[in-house]
Amino acid sequence: MNTSPSAPASATPSGRAGLIALTALAPAIWGTTYIVTTHLLPEGHPLFAALMRSLPAGVIALLIARTLPRGSWWWKSLVLGTLNMAAFFPLLFLSAQHLPGGVAATLGAGQPIVVAFLAVAILGEQLSGWRLAWGIVGVVGVGLVVLGPGAGFSPVGILAGLAGAVSMAFGVVLTKRWGRPAGVSAMALAGWQLTAAGLVLLVPTLLIDGTPQGIDGKAIAGYAWLALFGALASYTIWFSGIRQLPVTSTALLGLLSPLVAAALGVLVVGEALAPIQIAGFAVALAAMLAGQLAPPRRLTRSGSAHTTRDAT
Repeated sequence: MNTSPSAPASATPSGRAGLIALTALAPAIWGTTYIVTTHLLPEGHPLFAALMRSLPAGVIALLIARTLPRGSWWWKSLVLGTLNMAAFFPLLFLSAQHLPGGVAATLGAGQPIVVAFLAVAILGEQLSGWRLAWGIVGVVGVGLVVLGPGAGFSPVGILAGLAGAVSMAFGVVLTKRWGRPAGVSAMALAGWQLTAAGLVLLVPTLLIDGTPQGIDGKAIAGYAWLALFGALASYTIWFSGIRQLPVTSTALLGLLSPLVAAALGVLVVGEALAPIQIAGFAVALAAMLAGQLAPPRRLTRSGSAHTTRDAT
């Protein structure tokens, strides 16, 4: 149960569109994770990369927000931090190191489908067939992007990517269920979770990964980007959006992550896109946008039109 009632999304279409656009910045930023990981960070240290992304960002957020958890929010922050970050980040980096950027990001495209069913089981919402359908279309679209020539598939990378998508799907739905305490900012909530995630990752990182050898200027820049933008800024935006938007439509914004990752592969690495991949981009983008719309009106037996309940 939420500790405070969720603030409603803006009543005006333009206000809601602005909120959606702002929230979409978070998965767009996450789409840069793959190229940063493969081109800037030392190879083979997913736990260390996850630690550097979470703990410094969490400490900075706590210093800015100057708010600590109270009561049940100590363990809730630990649970959410583990699902959203401590488990998700290493799996994401592991997937990125074993798969091409666009392929790795694509595995997260199934997250909205998982979220749709978890919203029924955890939030008690009615299954949104409209958004579930667009989630499936989005997976198909992103799948078309993956079918490009030369796409590589590693079992380890695929399993890590899928596990990461499921972990964050649980984190998204529980974040919606628990909300955040009255008077607590989205940055404070992000700081609680990022700090908890960093503490969870600290011992496994020291025991398993250790510190990479030869951390150079590029690596420092990569870690700084992931901490400041890929964690601190993006999760502050994301948690604010989740509080005000329907959880399944918000999850559909995650389709931007593989699209940005694949686009960066073209712009930065010089990867070529086949026509079927370009078509996949269009299909995935259309699914993401359509999923933000309310379900269409349908006629009842009495002839009056009404809209299917929009789960929030």
